[in-house]
Amino acid sequence: MKIVTSLSFQGQCREAFEFYAAVLGGKITAAISYGDAPPGMPITDEKYKSWLMHCWLEVGDQALMGADMDAAWAPNIEKPKNGFDVTLHSTDKAQGQRRFEQLSAGGKAVMPFGETFWSPGFGSLVDKFGIPWMVNTIPSADWKPQG
Repeated sequence: MKIVTSLSFQGQCREAFEFYAAVLGGKITAAISYGDAPPGMPITDEKYKSWLMHCWLEVGDQALMGADMDAAWAPNIEKPKNGFDVTLHSTDKAQGQRRFEQLSAGGKAVMPFGETFWSPGFGSLVDKFGIPWMVNTIPSADWKPQG
């Protein structure tokens, strides 16, 4: 079994997933627009033709899924995302810091990347697409906090 987070956007799904693929070193394996849907789909408005109804990003053995949603289909889609984070875990602190900086570019750092009592490197952010992230460094067995 695999649990996959699905992210919703309002016309920025393709741009967001291309950004995530570049930052995370992943590959988009599906990007199906509403315009490419089979006949008979209820969403026919021309403005949605380029929006993605399904996007899949593979990153190693993990994945993210995404789609573009209109407020009529997904109430509160325009509000800030709340109640979840996409979380990256790595044993490499430098890699974690690099990904934190890349993901937060154009967005907002909520908790700057740095040492905590549980990790040599942790930070949280909201990216330029409004998606909340946490980046955590998994400590080695012999790690002790500096402070």
